[in-house]
Amino acid sequence: MSTAPVEVLGAVDVVLPDGLFIPDIAVVDAAAAAAQDPTHFDAEAVLLVAEIVSPSSSGRRTDRLKPSYYAEAGIEHLWRLELEPVPTLVVCELENGRYVERAVAEAGRTTLIEKPLPVEVDPGALVRQRR
Repeated sequence: MSTAPVEVLGAVDVVLPDGLFIPDIAVVDAAAAAAQDPTHFDAEAVLLVAEIVSPSSSGRRTDRLKPSYYAEAGIEHLWRLELEPVPTLVVCELENGRYVERAVAEAGRTTLIEKPLPVEVDPGALVRQRR
């Protein structure tokens, strides 16, 4: 497991071979964040992308297409936060050019995710509950 310093950023541009993508969250190498424009990164500097699956049908389609582009660019870790039916975090790692599920964190239960940085998460705590 890497112990290199990282920066967790939202709304940044990630340059992939097929164009510019804006993940909901990106974890980048801290040295790259300090050396570059902090809103624009090459895929090589990105350790993890996280996507929050949109509740709209068109947004869901887009959010489900992005992982193949991230995989092609070699981004090693992908997290996908599903909001429905209950908040669930799907943790994936790149293996042989494709993302493979490594863990599924469910709302109401704290799960330890070790890569690319250790974090304990309860997906239910990440989402504001509707009243």
